[in-house]
Amino acid sequence: MTVRLSIVGLMKRFGGVVASDNVTLDFAPGSLTAVIGPNGAGKTTFFNLITGKLKPDAGQILLDGVDIAGRSQSEIVRRGIGRAFQVASIFPRFTVEEALTAAVLTHRQQTSSMLRRFPLPLALARAREIMALAGLERVASTPSRFLSHGDQKLLDIALALALEPKVLLLDEPTAGMGPEERWQMIERVQTLWREVGMTLVFIEHDMDIVFKIAQTIRVLRYGKVLAEGTPDEIRSNADVIEAYLGTSLEASA
Repeated sequence: MTVRLSIVGLMKRFGGVVASDNVTLDFAPGSLTAVIGPNGAGKTTFFNLITGKLKPDAGQILLDGVDIAGRSQSEIVRRGIGRAFQVASIFPRFTVEEALTAAVLTHRQQTSSMLRRFPLPLALARAREIMALAGLERVASTPSRFLSHGDQKLLDIALALALEPKVLLLDEPTAGMGPEERWQMIERVQTLWREVGMTLVFIEHDMDIVFKIAQTIRVLRYGKVLAEGTPDEIRSNADVIEAYLGTSLEASA
């Protein structure tokens, strides 16, 4: 199997707490993977280690065979790891189009062009292309701070896409949304994944969503990999049922 992202023996301790305990996982190019587990399982720590927000105590994070473990966040982004957060991180005073154009210019190291009255046509065209992918054209001229919660989350994902990631990490993309809005968001995420063709890894607590869209599910518990497999394999895994899913399995079937 060709591997886009390979995690090998990843370790992280906070005092006496082992938040990442010898985690070893592979992610194929173009794959769609859910990371699940109870609160405190180490899911966010796992993302923080991959993106350079935290430095591992040991282990490797191989992106296309190159170890990026412990490198700066900016270098990791340049090499192809993008992340959208549970709490949207946007340019509040910029319109959606301006925010995405600024992100494109930053990625292309053309930030001096941001001071121009008219942005570079290629950057603007790319921003509009990303808006179309994310379904944000209808709010292109809306300042980011006035967007709905769902559109702010979409903008956060779109900003990550502007960095042209090989791997995109989504931290609870449906957090804080009602049932209908959740499914609209996840359908948009699926569309982005199919059209862009990147490796996508997401943390999610809604098991209905996880079992419906994930190709592969990785289950963490106490910083360790408890199980990994297809949705059917995870649904019937006795260790996962006991440790995490419990009676919610029937609702997710």
